[in-house]
Amino acid sequence: MDQSLLIGLVGLAALVALIAIRVPIAYSMILVGGIGTMVLTDPRIFLAQLKNLAYSQFSIYDLSVLPMFVLMGNIATRAGLSRDLFRAANAWLGWMRGGVAMAAIAACAGFGAVCGSSLATASTMGQVALPELRRYRYSPTLATGTLAAGGVLGILIPPSVVLVVYAIVVETSIVTMFIAAFVPGVIAVLFFLLTIAIYVRVRPQSGPPGDRVPRAEFIEATIKVAPVVAIFGMVMGGIYFGFFNPTPAAAVGVFLVTVFGLLRRVVGWPELRDALLDTAKTSGMIYLILFGAQILNIFMARGGVPQAAAEMMANSGLSPIVVLVLLLLALIVLGCLMDSLSMILLTIPFFWPVISVMDFGMSPDDLKVWFGILALIVVELGLITPPVGMNVFVISALARDVPMRQTFLGVMPFFAAELVRVTVIVAFPALTLWLPKVLAG
Repeated sequence: MDQSLLIGLVGLAALVALIAIRVPIAYSMILVGGIGTMVLTDPRIFLAQLKNLAYSQFSIYDLSVLPMFVLMGNIATRAGLSRDLFRAANAWLGWMRGGVAMAAIAACAGFGAVCGSSLATASTMGQVALPELRRYRYSPTLATGTLAAGGVLGILIPPSVVLVVYAIVVETSIVTMFIAAFVPGVIAVLFFLLTIAIYVRVRPQSGPPGDRVPRAEFIEATIKVAPVVAIFGMVMGGIYFGFFNPTPAAAVGVFLVTVFGLLRRVVGWPELRDALLDTAKTSGMIYLILFGAQILNIFMARGGVPQAAAEMMANSGLSPIVVLVLLLLALIVLGCLMDSLSMILLTIPFFWPVISVMDFGMSPDDLKVWFGILALIVVELGLITPPVGMNVFVISALARDVPMRQTFLGVMPFFAAELVRVTVIVAFPALTLWLPKVLAG
């Protein structure tokens, strides 16, 4: 075995060990990547490269969209959009058996479309919907499982921070990724609603029907959700139809959400200050992970690890679909150990070279989009699978009287629905690629 490759593999093993003992992922990547690169090259060369590395990484224009979408989500959380979304969804769906849980899923999808964060979606909608689910005597398993699973919709339904990061890593269009994610996102919502419908049919006592709201209240709730629909339409519609790029779109979203909060008098200077501080903290964390990933990628590229992995898979004799399934299974396992953003930054530089040499009967650009959507769906599963399952931890913190084991049991039907969705998208790539081609003309 080539010495550089051996050093790269040792570094990879060291990285896994550091993550296992809970060293923050950004520091783990910086430490392993920095030491490994200095071992493979003259330390002076690496230090000279390090001088400009942060600036060259963070000055990428596409990265400016990240803090803007994070700020948009933080202000939306404080502007009360989640309450309007759930109230409207409950007015439309709450009268059915399992309808309040379905309303929670619909509201999670709507809030995720404005927020772009799974954890924020789970936390915010949990605070709004959990009291209603308790009031209608939903089983704790279904109630907490629904909210934990509904939170994952924030990672795929645009705008999504992880979606932006993936597009930057593989050098594809953020706009194309946003467009491609729309249909799979809608399928996720429909599958989750169907999952609840089947669940309450099998166990009727777990999701009793709610009350039909009076006509006046129904109309009022529907009208109140119009600003949320308008904000999503102007931001994502502007991107989809080419009126502006993602960064200006995010700025428009921040402005509209802020104006909405100010007009409703629920957002003032204290709320804006807190939103800006939270955005700074989150953006700093994201940028530090990006920096660490760049250093690690330099080390791994010099060690030849991605190239060796691609060559090994190409010569393995396995069919492209089998290789794809193995990589997706690996993402599910890794999702149990780390957060979604870290997993994308850590794995895609290794997995994409493997996928890119396989013949899936599509162009490299289409392959980037299709694989990216599949990867993000699988990354979603890490948010609801043990032992990490960050969304489950978020909901458990809100429902302290419900054992975490019950919440994990509650998300299993949704986990199965996600596996079905992955199978459908693998079998029919057109579900992902059709809309970008149509809008591209």
